[in-house]
Amino acid sequence: MSTAKKNYQRITTNSLIQMKKDGEKIAMLTAYDYTFAGIVDAAGIDVILVGDSASNVIAGHETTLPITLDQMIYHASSVVRAAKRALVVVDLPFGTYQADSKEALKSAIKIMKESGGHAVKLEGGIQEKQSIERILQAGIPVMGHLGLTPQSIYKFGTYTVRAKEEAEAEQLLSDAKMLEELGCFGVVLEKIPASLANKVAESISIPVIGIGAGNHVDGQVLVLHDMLGMSKEFSPRFLRRYADLHGEITQAVTGYTEDVKSGDFPNEKEQY
Repeated sequence: MSTAKKNYQRITTNSLIQMKKDGEKIAMLTAYDYTFAGIVDAAGIDVILVGDSASNVIAGHETTLPITLDQMIYHASSVVRAAKRALVVVDLPFGTYQADSKEALKSAIKIMKESGGHAVKLEGGIQEKQSIERILQAGIPVMGHLGLTPQSIYKFGTYTVRAKEEAEAEQLLSDAKMLEELGCFGVVLEKIPASLANKVAESISIPVIGIGAGNHVDGQVLVLHDMLGMSKEFSPRFLRRYADLHGEITQAVTGYTEDVKSGDFPNEKEQY
């Protein structure tokens, strides 16, 4: 169960800011369906991210780009129905906020109304300022995302560590401060040097959630399927596998298949 210092009945954006003030780390995981969301919520997770990573781990796409707004809403509504304690944050997918701030607001409103999610997350800094401002002005909580931004993978051309050079590091820090000034309640930093992530976390008062950004931030996020060891191909340095569900599920399915083939399942006690 959670080792939270306070017994939060429902995690809110204010809860996360208070956690940072109290020095309490924030635990965040992705989930995309009712069953998994119910499990991670009951286990004490603070934030459930309905990530556009569903494009990869659920739909099998190479990137996060193909997933649509309606597909994100489908996943998010499934998660919301299961989450009793965790804050549910929903990714705005590629193409729903970058070109036009009015379209960004429309997309965010659609997510909030149709999924019941509690907040949205979007990638980018100064270039997305107008979209972030417009969404926040409508009363919708926003979490930022800086560093490696997977929706821009074709621009970067690689999944290597971002902001190693001084100019990019300075821009990232500037963007993080801007997100705080605009009114974002938190920011995800993905795959950047730990020293830079530490500097960002110390420079702003909103929670900084890391993924491949070291331990000197306010919390951590991982993709649930990666953390549970359901995938074998993805093995970045920052990933710690807490289970080997790939092996356990394979063994279970193999056993079931063998029992069906042999006639052992169902036995007399397993029929009417």
